[in-house]
Amino acid sequence: MADNLSGNDSKDFTVSLLDLKVYSSKKSTKKESVDENLWPRSLAKKWILMLFMGTCLLYCSRMAMPICVVSMAARFQWTKIDSGLALGGFFWGYCLTQILGGHASDRVGGEHVLLLSASSWGLITAATPVLAHLGSHTLALMTLARFLMGLFQGVFFPSLASLCSQRVVEGERSFLMGTFQSGTHLGTLLAGGISSLMLNHFGWESIFYTIGLMAGLWALIVWQFLLKDEVSLIQLKAENKSSSSLSRTPWLSLFKKPPVWAMVFAHMCMCSTLYTLLSWLPTYFKESFPHATGWVYNVIPWLTAIPTALSGGYISDFLITRGYSVLLVRKIMQVFAMGVSSMFILPLSGAVTFPSAVVLVSAAVSLTTLTSCGVSVNVQDLTPSCAGALYGFMNMMGSLMGLVLVSVSGYLNEVTLSWALVFSLITLVNTTGLGIFLIFGDARRVDLDGFSQVILI
Repeated sequence: MADNLSGNDSKDFTVSLLDLKVYSSKKSTKKESVDENLWPRSLAKKWILMLFMGTCLLYCSRMAMPICVVSMAARFQWTKIDSGLALGGFFWGYCLTQILGGHASDRVGGEHVLLLSASSWGLITAATPVLAHLGSHTLALMTLARFLMGLFQGVFFPSLASLCSQRVVEGERSFLMGTFQSGTHLGTLLAGGISSLMLNHFGWESIFYTIGLMAGLWALIVWQFLLKDEVSLIQLKAENKSSSSLSRTPWLSLFKKPPVWAMVFAHMCMCSTLYTLLSWLPTYFKESFPHATGWVYNVIPWLTAIPTALSGGYISDFLITRGYSVLLVRKIMQVFAMGVSSMFILPLSGAVTFPSAVVLVSAAVSLTTLTSCGVSVNVQDLTPSCAGALYGFMNMMGSLMGLVLVSVSGYLNEVTLSWALVFSLITLVNTTGLGIFLIFGDARRVDLDGFSQVILI
């Protein structure tokens, strides 16, 4: 009976589960307390717009160093190994704070963690040129700056997952996550386009100053107009104190659940194959089509990904509100993200023309964005009480697996002098992760076992 109550059959009850007071020791609660953590419609629109802009700026900031590294290497006489060391600092910092950022967001609210995060990485971005000219240890300072950048940006997406589970009803989460996904692609495009122009006309320092200033302005607007007079932090803290059993998440029990590991494994596979495509597609096009125009394959795939992510989120929420089961919608979206996208990747193993390659890559990259309506939001279905921390764990594992798959792909290409094995490996990883998710995936809450008797009362 408890299992039936924790399913997704009742939208009203799903909303009530998001409220921490449901699990308090009180036998009766007022109806007003059920929805107090959810954003009102007008406030939700403001937050979605600001978070979309924040995600866009996040990727602009992340791409600043890769765009400027050639100019910086010439200025400071770096070798490729030095450049790789400076760029790689971000990855290690990014992995360290994923779980911590998600856990903090689950406890005090994702809005406040996001504000602190954006203020910090915005300041580091703006200070990067100053640090670069500070002394003779430029490489060490730039590596440290990238490491700190990774630390503060590592909390961003787990905080978004936590925020979505706390503030948004189930039938609207897919569109929200799809919006954030499209923001990452828009940020990548803006960083590549506008930053290239600024680099040629104003120097590499101007890119860091501009992005850092915009991030600081974003944080100021969020604080002044959305958070300054908000009392949600006090409410959440009070609720956590009145429900101490909920804050002690049964992690060992959660990690014994097949749906949790199926979700984590599918996310790892999805992240690793996407990182591999991001890392090696420019090299593939440059080697396979040396006379092709670079902006075509560097822009078109990511440009087409933006409307796909938005439309995928809208369609997912539409199907859920029309009565289709959450599990069915999540699995359908993941089939497109990992299965159908692989059908467009595999033909790249053979001989294709440049236009065909651009179409295939654009289709594959666009479809991968639908994972934001599948596995990426599934964590909020299974464990809304600790969605941020668990999403942080998923992201950390995905980043580590991505590092391995990118390295293995480079080795295979170096040894075989062919891209066939690389694209075949990507397809194999995708289909394996998809198969596990289709077999063991679920969308019913699994973090309620300890509270079943309270719900029955």
